[in-house]
Amino acid sequence: MKPSFLKVEGLSKVYPGTRGKPDVTVFENIDFEIQAGEFVCVLGHSGCGKTTILNILAGLDEASAGVAIMAGRELSGPSLDRGVVFQGHALLPWLSALENVAFGVRSRWPQWGREEVVLHSSHYLGMVGLRHALHKKPAELSGGMKQRVGIARAFAIQPKMLLLDEPFGALDALTRGTIQDELLAIVRETKQTVFMITHDVDEAILLADRILLMSNGPFARIAECVPITLPRDRTRESMVHDEDYYRIRNHLIDFLWGRAAGEASDTAGPSSARKSASITPIPQHANKGDLSDEPRRNHGAHPASQAQEQDQLGRPGGYRRQKQGVDDCGAPGTDDVDGGASGSGGSRARVA
Repeated sequence: MKPSFLKVEGLSKVYPGTRGKPDVTVFENIDFEIQAGEFVCVLGHSGCGKTTILNILAGLDEASAGVAIMAGRELSGPSLDRGVVFQGHALLPWLSALENVAFGVRSRWPQWGREEVVLHSSHYLGMVGLRHALHKKPAELSGGMKQRVGIARAFAIQPKMLLLDEPFGALDALTRGTIQDELLAIVRETKQTVFMITHDVDEAILLADRILLMSNGPFARIAECVPITLPRDRTRESMVHDEDYYRIRNHLIDFLWGRAAGEASDTAGPSSARKSASITPIPQHANKGDLSDEPRRNHGAHPASQAQEQDQLGRPGGYRRQKQGVDDCGAPGTDDVDGGASGSGGSRARVA
């Protein structure tokens, strides 16, 4: 069995109550693994603790319980081994794009001379299409260009793991699509390990090898681990012609708009009785070439159609979650789940 690059076990976050109010458990018993070079996305409603998990992995927050181990060492505090791209660009406004990237490069390799730092920083800005804007300050850049600088800065320090916290959420659809393509190209070239938070179903399918689905908080948990079975070299254009795309998309929407709250309520019992995750292979339609029923139903599902959705769940070929007694969300190459490829595109679906 190939050892996991990142292993998270029993992670919990509890905020103490104030003025006599009870403590608030945002999430608990979070278990998952990531292999080196794997791209994993987390989907869930606001308030389930996605960003808090990312901040713990980044060393910017502390868990109330549990442990995260990367490359055989327990994570504690910030480190240049973990690059972070935030929802906002977080650039230093008095520095140019080149100087913002060079700031991190000098921290990573303090022994480098000025020319080496500039060449290295310029290379990564070129990878995100900003070679023409090296000397512009953030105030002179568009929102998409600022976020590109943040991505270049994170990649330039060559971290062991890249942490992305909804980096494209504030961008328009065209800019978002362009930067997603640039990110995929860099990840494929560098074989970077990526952990990404998103609210966008299509974005997750396009980028990820696996998607972790979180139930609603409080007491949120990873309820499902969904491998993406689409070709790894997929594009936004080719994705929408693959029947598995609609099958996976409908499964994710079914969870987020129907079962996420139910999964949360299932965790209301004693902590010892809770499971962290169930590995969920996407069922194949009885006739793979026939997309007239399940894969097309409720495409872009709306809450008003939930009664019909529940009727469909019990049918053969439906999307009822298979509880297989798996306690953690293993990475590809472990005994728990086989790895897959990823994909997305088409119309966009976002979780509030």
